[in-house]
Amino acid sequence: MRVIAFRHIPYEGLGLIQPALEDRGVDVEICDLFLGGPPPSDVAGASGLIFMGGPMSVNDDLPWLPLEMQYVRQAVDRGQPLLGVCLGAQLIAKSLGARVYRNPVKEIGWFDVQLTEAGRQDPLLSAMDPTETVLQWHGETFDLPAGAEWLAFSEACRHQAYRVGPSAYGMQFHLEVTPEIIADWCAQDANCGDVRELAAPIDPHRNAARLSGLSRLVFGRWGALLK
Repeated sequence: MRVIAFRHIPYEGLGLIQPALEDRGVDVEICDLFLGGPPPSDVAGASGLIFMGGPMSVNDDLPWLPLEMQYVRQAVDRGQPLLGVCLGAQLIAKSLGARVYRNPVKEIGWFDVQLTEAGRQDPLLSAMDPTETVLQWHGETFDLPAGAEWLAFSEACRHQAYRVGPSAYGMQFHLEVTPEIIADWCAQDANCGDVRELAAPIDPHRNAARLSGLSRLVFGRWGALLK
């Protein structure tokens, strides 16, 4: 099996998603359209598509965004599994006609996310406790696409996770990060403004052990949807 993962900046890769998929024998093809590279071959033939995060907005005038949104719409039409993380969740939402806009506050650091009743019954997110402390790094949010199942929320951001159909998932939060990834994000020039606004530094190790195990469960379950 093969999935295509679309990155939007070099330092926001798959993190813990990749080993969870490799455990299931899934090969991951990285696609960096933001660098001007060629589109991937046989997108329709991939077992699934993943859309990762980035510091830009899906409302920006960027040349690669329309093509990625086209891939999302086509994937939903054919029932191809999708996974969107942070910017990727916003991209899937906008591709399916929902509004993406600035959240009242930025969520950057460790925050609690709570599952809705549907989330507690969801094939993926039921691996989580009803309340989990997760890493957040976003300033925008989104409305749910038409027909989407609302799966999770936080105090500051109502729409944290959703599912469209049986296998298209958007997650605003980051289960995929390791302490090394978090430390690297804090050091990136593109994030320095966000970091300066924080009341206290982010502890990269705060909930690392829980996220490591949880990511294997959640992303492994997404991998089980692939054919």
